[in-house]
Amino acid sequence: MSELITTLLIGFSAFVATNIDDIVILLLLFSQLDSSFRCRDIVAGQYLGFTALVIASLPGLFGGLVIPTNWIGLLGLIPIAMGINNLINREEDLSDEIAITTDEYQDSNIASLINAKIYSVAAITIANGSDNISVYVPLFASSNVGNFLIIIGVFFVLIAVWCYLAYKLTSQTSIANILSQYGNSILPFVLIGLGGFIVLKTETLSLIKLLGSCICLVILLKKDS
Repeated sequence: MSELITTLLIGFSAFVATNIDDIVILLLLFSQLDSSFRCRDIVAGQYLGFTALVIASLPGLFGGLVIPTNWIGLLGLIPIAMGINNLINREEDLSDEIAITTDEYQDSNIASLINAKIYSVAAITIANGSDNISVYVPLFASSNVGNFLIIIGVFFVLIAVWCYLAYKLTSQTSIANILSQYGNSILPFVLIGLGGFIVLKTETLSLIKLLGSCICLVILLKKDS
């Protein structure tokens, strides 16, 4: 039972860490609703795009079945590096990301004209999913088939929750801004925690060596002022 709870928490944390920014994107999409662009198009597009991201991350699961566990654990350093980089190099402004996403969505309106609204939303989800793959590959690699299925189940349930929250928040811009602000602040720590869990779970590094690796990553990733 404890392993099940741990797996559920890891799945929840991994989804939240890699989809905080998707709330903002979904808010933009839901604000574009009209008679030709409906909620079901956004939800279906989200599921389609996220499924593509999961499929792209499957080499982690297959690799975990044939590659020694200790080697797989080293992949946990990837989300740790992502978290440290986000923590010490805060240069990109969220508004820039929103602007980029908006431009992508406007471009996707061309595809909507040929009755491909779902694929347009899926394309935006995939384009914004590089961090998803970076986290999911080591997470899947450190999981057995049973845990993998539980994590995937958590992911697909949370997609529906994410879409519902974004839809409800469409008229609450101030709440959405607060969520985005604090979400970006918490994200690095969640990524570091996930990576640390993977490394320690596979017993690739001891806690002392893991801390030493984190210090080395800070030095390597720190950009010159």
